[in-house]
Amino acid sequence: MQLKYLKTLLTPQEGPAKVSCMAWSPNNSKFAVCTVDRVVLLFDEQGERRDKFSTKPLDPKYGKQSYVVNDMAFSPDSTKIAIGQSDNIIFVYRIGENWGDKKAICNKFIQTSAVTCLLWPLENAVVYGLVDGKVRLANTQTNKSSTYYGTESCVVSMASNASGKGFLSGHADGTVVRYFFDDEGSGESQGKLLTHPCPPYALAWGANSIMVGGCDKKIVAYGKEGQVLQNFDYSRDPSEKEFTVAVASPSGQSVVFGSFDRLRVFNWAPRRGTWDEAEPKEISNLYTITSLAWKKDGSQLCAGTLCGGVELFNYCLRRTVYRNMFEMTYVGLSQVIVKNLSTGTRVVLKSFYGYEIEEVKIMGKDRYLMAHTSDTLLLGDLLMNKLSEVPWPSSGGNEKFFFENETVCLIFNAGELSLVEYGQNEILGSVRTEFMNPHLISARLNERKQRGVDDNKKLAYLVDMKTIAIVDLAGGYSLGTVSHDSKIDWLELNETGRKLLFRDKKLQLHLYDINSGVRTTLLSFCSYVQWVPGSDVVVAQNRGNLCVWYSIDSPESFSIFNIKGDIVDLERADRRTEVMVSEGVNTVKYTLDEGLIEFGTAIDDGNYDRAVEFLETLEMSSENEAMWKKLSKLALEAGQLHIAERCFAALGDVSTVRFLRQTNEIADKVSQETGEDGMAFYKVQARVALLDKNFPLAEKHYLTQNCIDEAIEMYQELHMWDDCIALAEAKAHPELNGLRGKYFQWLTETGQHDKAGEVKEGQGDYQGAINLYLKAGLPTKAARLAISHPEIASSAETVDRIAASLIERQFYERAGDLYETTKNYQRALECHRKGGAFRKAVELARIVCPGELRKLEESWGDYLVQQKQMDAAINHFIEARCTDKAIEAAIAARQWKIAVQILDQQEDSYAGKFYQQIAQHYASTQDYQVAEQLFVKGGHFKEAVDMYTAVGQWEKAHKLAGKCMTEEEVTALYVSKAQDLENDGKLKEAERLFSAVNQADLAITMYKKNRMFDDVIRLVAKHHPDLLSTTHLHLAKELEDESRFREAEYHLMEAGEWKMAILMYRDHDMWEDAHRVAKSHGGAGAQKQLTFMWAQSLGGEAAVKLLNRFSLLDYAIDFATNNYFFDFAFDLARLSRKEKIPDIHLKQAIYLEDEERLPEAEVEFIKAGKPKEAVSMYVHIKDWASAQRVAESHDPESVPEVLVGQAKFCFEQKEFQKSEAFLLRAQRPELAVKLYKDADMWSDAMRICKEYLPNKLSRLQEEYERETSKKGDRGVEALLQQAKEWEQSGEYSRAVECYLKVKDDSNMDLMEKYWMKAAELSIKFLSGDRAVEVIKVVGPRLAELGKFDAAAEVYLNVDLIKETIDVFIQGEKWNKAKRVAKELEPRYESYVDQKYKEHLKNQGRVESLAGVDVMAALDLYAEKGQWEKCLEMASKQNFKILHKYIALYATHLIKAGEAVRALELYVQHGAPPNPQNFNIYKRLFLDLINLPDTDKPDAYRMWADLRNFLLQLCDNVSKSAEANSPAHEDFEQMLLISHYFATRSATKGVEQLMSISAKLSVSLLRHTDLIPADKAFYEAGLACRAVGWKNMAFIFLNHFLDLCDAVDDGTLDTLDHSDFLDTDIPLEVPVPTKLCVFGTQREQIRDWVLMVSMDQRLAQVLPQDERNAYEASLVAPTTGVRSLPCVLTGYPVLGGKIEFSSTGKAANKEDWNKFLIATKTTHSPECQDVLKFLEQWCGSLPASSYSFH
Repeated sequence: MQLKYLKTLLTPQEGPAKVSCMAWSPNNSKFAVCTVDRVVLLFDEQGERRDKFSTKPLDPKYGKQSYVVNDMAFSPDSTKIAIGQSDNIIFVYRIGENWGDKKAICNKFIQTSAVTCLLWPLENAVVYGLVDGKVRLANTQTNKSSTYYGTESCVVSMASNASGKGFLSGHADGTVVRYFFDDEGSGESQGKLLTHPCPPYALAWGANSIMVGGCDKKIVAYGKEGQVLQNFDYSRDPSEKEFTVAVASPSGQSVVFGSFDRLRVFNWAPRRGTWDEAEPKEISNLYTITSLAWKKDGSQLCAGTLCGGVELFNYCLRRTVYRNMFEMTYVGLSQVIVKNLSTGTRVVLKSFYGYEIEEVKIMGKDRYLMAHTSDTLLLGDLLMNKLSEVPWPSSGGNEKFFFENETVCLIFNAGELSLVEYGQNEILGSVRTEFMNPHLISARLNERKQRGVDDNKKLAYLVDMKTIAIVDLAGGYSLGTVSHDSKIDWLELNETGRKLLFRDKKLQLHLYDINSGVRTTLLSFCSYVQWVPGSDVVVAQNRGNLCVWYSIDSPESFSIFNIKGDIVDLERADRRTEVMVSEGVNTVKYTLDEGLIEFGTAIDDGNYDRAVEFLETLEMSSENEAMWKKLSKLALEAGQLHIAERCFAALGDVSTVRFLRQTNEIADKVSQETGEDGMAFYKVQARVALLDKNFPLAEKHYLTQNCIDEAIEMYQELHMWDDCIALAEAKAHPELNGLRGKYFQWLTETGQHDKAGEVKEGQGDYQGAINLYLKAGLPTKAARLAISHPEIASSAETVDRIAASLIERQFYERAGDLYETTKNYQRALECHRKGGAFRKAVELARIVCPGELRKLEESWGDYLVQQKQMDAAINHFIEARCTDKAIEAAIAARQWKIAVQILDQQEDSYAGKFYQQIAQHYASTQDYQVAEQLFVKGGHFKEAVDMYTAVGQWEKAHKLAGKCMTEEEVTALYVSKAQDLENDGKLKEAERLFSAVNQADLAITMYKKNRMFDDVIRLVAKHHPDLLSTTHLHLAKELEDESRFREAEYHLMEAGEWKMAILMYRDHDMWEDAHRVAKSHGGAGAQKQLTFMWAQSLGGEAAVKLLNRFSLLDYAIDFATNNYFFDFAFDLARLSRKEKIPDIHLKQAIYLEDEERLPEAEVEFIKAGKPKEAVSMYVHIKDWASAQRVAESHDPESVPEVLVGQAKFCFEQKEFQKSEAFLLRAQRPELAVKLYKDADMWSDAMRICKEYLPNKLSRLQEEYERETSKKGDRGVEALLQQAKEWEQSGEYSRAVECYLKVKDDSNMDLMEKYWMKAAELSIKFLSGDRAVEVIKVVGPRLAELGKFDAAAEVYLNVDLIKETIDVFIQGEKWNKAKRVAKELEPRYESYVDQKYKEHLKNQGRVESLAGVDVMAALDLYAEKGQWEKCLEMASKQNFKILHKYIALYATHLIKAGEAVRALELYVQHGAPPNPQNFNIYKRLFLDLINLPDTDKPDAYRMWADLRNFLLQLCDNVSKSAEANSPAHEDFEQMLLISHYFATRSATKGVEQLMSISAKLSVSLLRHTDLIPADKAFYEAGLACRAVGWKNMAFIFLNHFLDLCDAVDDGTLDTLDHSDFLDTDIPLEVPVPTKLCVFGTQREQIRDWVLMVSMDQRLAQVLPQDERNAYEASLVAPTTGVRSLPCVLTGYPVLGGKIEFSSTGKAANKEDWNKFLIATKTTHSPECQDVLKFLEQWCGSLPASSYSFH
């Protein structure tokens, strides 16, 4: 980002006039500058000066020159300015909110020394620094000062952080001190932070570090704890001066330093965590910058100078215009200014976390803004200027936003709904829902204040289409769930969140009371519903009715208005509520009763007097009565008894009114006598509690005043004797016994013998209590007493009385208990049975009479059957072995499976009827398979077949019938049923039955009989496709006979006989339909032909009109002519196209000619004006006389043609002389030449040519030569003869050409001879170039014949050395080729050698090639894949050549997927440190660690080989030029990993070392940047699980599953790394190309992880050690210290350790000793090999008493 100059606010002066301080107001509207004259100038945000005021000295007597202003700051509300002065005082000026407001000093703070720096970060808190080193706080509210801390050095600078919750002070000794009001959870330290090399005059606190500059021309960036991060040294720049001032942007992501003529800009790069310096802003003659001020929105920077100038700069990253309505100014990566271009209002959008803001969007009717950062989401209400930033992980931009609610934004993403309240920086709540329609979500956030409710935030949404969930967003808990039986299409909470309206798909409107959980159906056929804004009134439409609920608490009471249209809207404004109804083209307004609406509002606001006044103006109705009841309830709850009295009076509740009036009188009296609130008087409170039936509370009020008698009297008046006596007992009232006596007397007088009995029982008079209980008709209580007190049960008389009373009242079970107590078991058993207490009877019978058990069980079952408890009866019948009853009970209880189980255990024949009954049930439930099994078990085969046929499952019915019936019976059954269905008109079902028994012909006949031809065709196509066309034609004929032409046409079309359809229509004179069919199916040709036929049927003028209608007149004439309808053609032509008459004559003549009616044809030709055609006709039949006659009479030009024709005829007849004579008469000698030439009579041809066409003689001769060359031996002889003639005549070029044309594959010598002759002639007689051309033709021909020496000879004759060598090479005459090259052209010697090598290579003669070129031989072995021979030969050369081919072989093996063999190759031959081999080594390593199932003990050898190979490689690299290079470090890391793999395989074979194996698997996670992450986590998880480390196993395997899911998705961006944040396990790893585990294993891991996750005892965190760090992590996150890894386990070496002689190699002592002991006891060769390797790698092993053999 760059600074851009805007304007000069103050013009600099000629001399020093220092601008000492400047400040921007937090609201961005004011900018203050203090000049050298101590005057504060105020500018607006456009830079226009609007106001000013002068500062004052501490004491006016010292004058204006006695001080300077060192610093100033605006208050957080922008209405005050604090001025820090050098005369030991701070003044606070109130400047007001508007320009021109009076300026006044509102605070002043006198100090002991000069004020140097000043900040105002918080309300009422001014922080300032003094010359004496103190940093103090001035409280503008208390007008007092206090010291935060003191130092010994002057405060030279101060800076606050971006939030204003902390500040820094810079001191002259270089010290920087940090102080926090609130560290905001950062945990950063306070106090002395750092010491800078020079006084930190330029101090700025950025977002992530502190930047300091001073007189040493250096800028240093310090970390959060004072460590140096970056240095910017300008001390060597002669143009740079000391840094005098610095300021950080409001976001803290940019810092500007001021010096001489220059502003340096630094921007924080969050991705790299460093400061980047931008291009400095250099301004000549600006002089030293003394003050900087950054506008709080970050868009502008002001710089004040030593000369009094103030410059305004624009500062932004970029600026864009959004839809020509909003301007977006990016003043930083994390701050954007959004300006409304139409209104000029601005909003500063800033990320509180400093994240980079991506694109800003304006949404929701241009009122709301939305922007993303990498980890958060920013939302804002531009109208209310409320901004929010909430954590929001990247989701790919798939969110959907809804801004219909003015207080909250709804965000949908991946099935989750999140709510963000504008102005709050945390997500209000999140719920899971798939329904994104705003009409299915209702959120209410503090829309109407309620009494006693401060934070009311509710949400209703759909869980599924039939379930509504309601949650309290403020408390974070569920308020309820509403389950409905139909789909819900609309819902909305009222403004207080207490009521929920919802409508379902059936248009039923429901009301749900959230507090009580009561649901009420309000309306059916509801097409519109809405809450009236600002109230709890509901408006809805039911067909033609407008329904209004003014009191929703009484849903049964509502008002109805008839309307003629549909409600379209609801408006409430200016104390009027109107319902807008669309009635056709008009919109009618219906005004609601605002008074009723106002009542609800008054109630909600708690203004009950206003509610009463309103209700008193209304007449009593059901709606008004409901409102009086509501008001009475609320008034009582609020303690407003006068209002409650008025409400109950209106309701006519006289008793309550009287009670309240007495209560009010008591309250009024107390108020008059004491002057206090009468409502607080205890009697009043008690009476109110009585009215609410809260008797304990009323008692409490009396007892609080020690009025026990009044409380007792209250209970007596209410006849609450139990509470009365309990109170008397509790208070030891002296009248207690008297009260008891009164209570007993009252009970007996009122006939309450049961209560009297309880009193007696309480007094211990059990006999009296029994008598009273019996008298009261409560024998059960008497029995209880008798049973619980044995002394009473011993009285037979008493027992008999009680039992008789129990039996009389049919309490048999209680009587049985009583008899059982007296050991009268028989009577007890009898009573239990009568009372249905069979459980007790059975338990008693088991002890007393076991023989009765089965009978009791049967009776119990019968009793349960009578009670309709069929389920319970089943087991009792089974116990009683009453199988039939058990089955019947199971069937009656619809326990069909139990019934089947019981039946399956029976062998009786009577079970068949039950099978049928149960099977019929399963058939009714459409479980046909079970039903079939039961029918078959019961032998009811026919019923099973009937079942399948009844439901149309014909195939199953047929299959079953086939099992139990003969084929004839099945066919007869099905045919019979099908015929019945046919008679019933169920033809489809009948067809299925016919098809089931392969009687398709009957079905076809059925459909045909019923004239259902479509079904006939369908069945024929299915069963007789060969007869389909025939059927179509047959049906078409029938339909044609019935004059159903269109249907007949359809069948003809289906049969592909469209021509027959046309014929049908034509036969019935239906030309229009025929034309339509021809046009649709026959194409243009058929259409034209039909039109022609139509016209032909009409004839005359009608035909012409028809043809003109279709534009086919010309076509018809042509068609008639071409099809020999000449009369019709002449008619049409004469009527309309006379110009076509000659054409018709011509075509008629041709027709007559074809009919051999030649004289008539001659006449027509002449009429057509074509006499030449007549001549040709006669010539064609060789009637030369007639031809001559017609030609001479009518076409003299045709006479020569007649002669030519006659000549050709004579030539064919071998009459050559006559033919020649005719041609010469016709003056056609060239034709004579052609005829002779074609007859191979070349001499005659040449004679005629020479005599009559001498100019063409030479061309004829050439043609003759060509012909002779094509004719084989006879042609060769002619060529040779011709060549000799040319040679004798001195035409050597033509002679050469003739010799070259000689070709006779049967005589090679002949061709060689004459080709050589051609070469000889060309060399002797032709020019040099022509000779070379001939030789280049002859040479290859001779080579093709195998005459290589001859070819070479002719080449040499013209000095073609290269061609000579090539022909010798072609003939494999290598010595001759070599000799020619050596003697004639030595530069071709290497060429011959190269060709020889290629020859040997192509021939595969490697041994011979080796003698010539070893490297070529090696390459050939490699190409052939003969690697053993290749390496054997290469080993005989030098080391470099050997390893070149080893590298090639290794590459080949790696590409073939044989990395193990490649490793063996390098183990055998060593690993040279060649840089060109490094990629092979790395690829070899990666392929090996990607191999599956390599964590077993048997994989040790492979890992050991890889480890040893890498050790050798590292040793070799360390001795080469690549030592300490990045590649060397990579190989060292690979060595470490392979050592871990090898050691793990070794320890896996030893049971005692399983923990070491697990630790190695865990340590390998540190290297998942190389090891496939899924494999590493999978193996580590299994290893941890094997040794019982469940917490680590769970975390690793869970991460493995997350990795698998991420790989399936194709990206790791959504992977959760939170478990590994403070570890050295890499968070960013490559995406595995393929997974190591699939299918069942993966699902087993998933099941185990799910099971473990349910274990609450398992701490699902990584274990920690004494460092408070993850135990396997080498780096401690708190200190940053890195520990050495154990060479055995990879775990950090902390306490006891074993050190090796090699630097940086150590082991944990415990693990080392364990490994040595196990190796000693098990004699594991693998473990011994590991120790040998460690000795080689780490140096000598520590002293040990163990040795291994």
